[in-house]
This record gives sequence, C-alpha cells and structure tokens, in this order.
Amino acid sequence: MSKKQQEKLPKPDWLRIKLSTDGNFSEIKDMMRTKTLHTVCEEARCPNIYECWSNRTATFMILGDICTRACRFCAVKTGLPTELDLQEPERVAEAAEQMGLRHCVITSVARDDLGDGGASIFAGSIKAIRERMPFCRVEVLIPDFLGNRDALQVVMDAKPDILNHNIETVERLSDRVRARAKYKRSLELLKRAKEMNPKIPTKSSIMLGVGETFEEVLQAMDDLRAVDCNILTLGQYLQPTPNHMRIERYVHPDEFAKLKEEGLKRGFRHVESGPLVRSSYHAHEQTDSAEAAQARELSGV
Repeated sequence: MSKKQQEKLPKPDWLRIKLSTDGNFSEIKDMMRTKTLHTVCEEARCPNIYECWSNRTATFMILGDICTRACRFCAVKTGLPTELDLQEPERVAEAAEQMGLRHCVITSVARDDLGDGGASIFAGSIKAIRERMPFCRVEVLIPDFLGNRDALQVVMDAKPDILNHNIETVERLSDRVRARAKYKRSLELLKRAKEMNPKIPTKSSIMLGVGETFEEVLQAMDDLRAVDCNILTLGQYLQPTPNHMRIERYVHPDEFAKLKEEGLKRGFRHVESGPLVRSSYHAHEQTDSAEAAQARELSGV
C-alpha cells in the first residue's frame, strides 16, 4: 500500500471515539499536573483517555516521559532521559488514594540507561500503594529490562497482583515494530516471572493491523500459553503520527471476536479483544474475569 493510498484509507465506523471532558476528566488532568506525574494515556495518545479519565481510571507512567527506545508504533518521546525521582512512588500512591482506585496500573518508559531499568521504582511504587491502600490491586506493565533477571526479581519480590509485559506483535514482525526488544526475550521474561512466583498472574498484549496474518497471531497465542501467560489483550494499531509505522489494515470486530474464541480455547483465563482495546483498558474487569476463571479451574467446574 502506497503512502498516498494510506492517507486515503478511511477510518471505519467501529473506530469512532466518544469524546467526553467532564468534571472527572478535568480533575484527573489537574491532579497529574499538580503531582508532576505522567500517564501513558496522554504520552502514548491512547484513544480511550476520555472514557477512562471520565470513569476516574488512569495508567500511571513512571520514570519520566522520555524513552530510551524508539519503537515504530509508539508516540512516547525518545531521547536521553534526565529524570529519576526517588519520591515518585509516594506521589503515585497519593494520586491513587485521592482517586479512590481499587485497581492501579503502573507502566513506564524504557530506561536502558539505568542499571536496573527502573525496577526499584516499580517496586517502590507497589509498596507505597500497598501502605496507603492495602485493598487496591496493583498491576505493573514492565519493559524487558534488557533481560536482566535481577531487575525482574526486584519487581516480583514486591508482589504485584498482575505482572504484565507486552510482546506487541507476532515473531516475524517483532524486530521491525519494536526497538531493541526481542520476541523470545519477552517470552523468557514471562516464563521467569512465573518461575519466581507462580501465584502471580501474567498478562501480555498484541496489536493487530501491522502486517500479521491470522495464523501468526494464533502462533503468538500458543507461544504465550507455552510460558503460562494468563491474560491476553488484542487491539487495533492506530498510527499516532505520519512519522510512525503505517496501518496495514483495519481489523474487523468479527475477526477480533474470532480471535477471542481462539484465545479462550487455548486456555487464557481472560481475553480482551476489540479494535479499541489496549493493555490496561478495563484492567480491573479483566482481572475480575481471570480470577473467576481461575476459581472455576480450581473447583473443577
């Protein structure tokens, strides 16, 4: 598909986003500014920001807003980070408490400039939230830490409720889509996480519309299940700027529904699949569903 053809490709009806900037939206935005916090909702230009912020949910992005990698799909700024705030975990916990969260998602930019990739700040954030809000579930969406096992151990020792790491795409496209990250390294991280603590559910995400085939997505599902990944999200890639990787096709909702069926057949406890789905979209509902599926497994129902 030529660039000219891509520019003419109309966005389908199923990708229309409802805009809402009510009082909750404004309050969350002001809170993030006051506490000098970042959200992946803003930095990655998530299409669900209006819905989520209006519902008083947000995904905190720690370790600054400059990433050491330049993935072709991601809108987060790339460069040499200068920000490392050891007080950030406490501010995240304060914001989560002020929002009254029952399920908090924390992610970060990749910080390959740090020896532990920022793992200690992840762990500190988990602990700070637990101290303030012991009944709040904490989900972390972590980078690969360049395969540093000790860094992963630091995060796992803090005992997040869900350990999330995204493979992003199928194996054939991984090197083209992602910067420095490796498909097999991501699978190894998820495998190690389960070895470190089998009780903590793991989660991953795949974006569609970047040139993958249906069969390749099924293979990626099989690869994730081979390392006992429990929760899977599937969503449509949306090109954030003209400088980013183009959309190869818009995936129809019927195909997303079929992939959800295939994922559940393979043993994922929960599959969230749809054009606007993102890794942390309705994260609390994903976890509730996965926990209910696990309970059914244990009871033999």
